[in-house]
Amino acid sequence: MFKKSNQKRLFQDLVGQIEKAILDGQLKAGDKLPPQRELVDMFQTSRATLREALRVLELKGLIDIKLGVRGGAIVKKINTEPVTESLALLMQHRQVSLQELAEFREDIEGHVAALAAERAHDDELNQLHTLLAKAQTCLANGVAAWEKFCLIDKQIHIAIAKASHNAVYRFVLRVVHDNMEPFYEAYPLKDARIMEENFQDLQDIVHAIAKKKATAVKALMQSHVRRFNRYMLNQEAT
Repeated sequence: MFKKSNQKRLFQDLVGQIEKAILDGQLKAGDKLPPQRELVDMFQTSRATLREALRVLELKGLIDIKLGVRGGAIVKKINTEPVTESLALLMQHRQVSLQELAEFREDIEGHVAALAAERAHDDELNQLHTLLAKAQTCLANGVAAWEKFCLIDKQIHIAIAKASHNAVYRFVLRVVHDNMEPFYEAYPLKDARIMEENFQDLQDIVHAIAKKKATAVKALMQSHVRRFNRYMLNQEAT
């Protein structure tokens, strides 16, 4: 798995080799790295350089170093929480503006919806229709079901990202939607007419995905994001 380190850049090479083995899946969560004496022989480096590399990997959240007889460097499950927390802080402290967020979502979510129209599997389409039926039930209950309706709305957006079969889009959009609460609180849209418009948009988007109309669904999603951003910007201006 590992080879003699590049002597011109010892430290970076050690970190890079171990990191690659983890990210490529050669080392999985819960696996223990070989003892330090064996790693020193494998890399043909010093214990000091190895320990420094292991500390960096620990700071990156890739390994957990445990002491004792049964200790060692244990591979951790890759954790996305630091990224989520960083974006959440940016959004909560308005380092990301409503307009910036809307520009990002309009571009990315339109493209992702088009990919979903091309790639969605039957089980993913079934999930979207199930969520849509739940949203319709909320709609029938009016604004009293607003919070539940918004949660289902978020689930639909994330399900569409999943159906795009692109892990990067799926992760990024989950982080974005999980951290939009500050904007919803700052610009509340709790209104029966808006609720109906939102449902109609979601219904049109899901139906276009089911019919594999990639161009149409991209335009529908972009229009959906643009309209609701305009509602919030209008509140910001008043």
